[in-house]
Amino acid sequence: MSAATLAAEAAKLPAFVRRDWKIALSYRAIFVGEALSLAMQIVVFYFIAELVDPGRLPVYGGTVPSYLAFVAVGLVVNMTAGALLHQVAMALRQEQLTGTFETLLATPTTTATLQLGSVSYTLLMVPVRATVLLGAIAIGFGLGFHASGIGPAVLLLTAFVPFTWGLGLVSAAVVVTFRRGSGMTGVAVTVLGLLSGAVFPIALLPGLLQTIAEWNPFAVAIDGIRDALIGGTGWGPAAADLLRLVPLACIGLAAGVLCFRAAIARERRRGTLGQY
Repeated sequence: MSAATLAAEAAKLPAFVRRDWKIALSYRAIFVGEALSLAMQIVVFYFIAELVDPGRLPVYGGTVPSYLAFVAVGLVVNMTAGALLHQVAMALRQEQLTGTFETLLATPTTTATLQLGSVSYTLLMVPVRATVLLGAIAIGFGLGFHASGIGPAVLLLTAFVPFTWGLGLVSAAVVVTFRRGSGMTGVAVTVLGLLSGAVFPIALLPGLLQTIAEWNPFAVAIDGIRDALIGGTGWGPAAADLLRLVPLACIGLAAGVLCFRAAIARERRRGTLGQY
């Protein structure tokens, strides 16, 4: 693909972002609902924290966290990942139901541009939303997050996003093929979330599951962000986490792209792209 073609495709992305931004503004209640849902979860865990012995929690940078600080990071990372996963499949399903999916594929726009365009707004908002939510939780509940950890935490979250995007593309491929069934990917994400150490330490898992969890991108991202925000460990440990996270994220994204392209090619051969 020539540089001129790449530039032409990239110029189409702002149109997707503007469209999704206007749609988001039309449904402001969604923002309020998500914030209230997270707030209620945090309140529940605030009281659960009174029952948890901090001595059972991992130590980050020499700091023993409160259970609320521990779980807040896990909940926010999992919630933002879930939002991206849901958006990828939902955007494609919406195009199917409105009858514009086949039309979009017939335009002189590459499949990669359509994939990226459908989630560009969400990709931009995920790190912003996570930062705002964690900041609000830290202020509201007096959690001692280190300001110096914000940069490494945002970088780790950004590096984690492609993995979730890849899962979203797998979910979209399932929707293209079966019209429904994206819930199967949701089950996979639930399992990954369970093995992420979001709400309980990974050390409590059986030995085999602990080994698997060490290479779970969810767990790598959450632990790295906890190190940065709770332990204030700085850029050194964050760089080590990035060395583990980036290859996993690239593999996840590549798998998603291949699955989505295979699903599109299959439906084109069958002549069923327009069916929903």
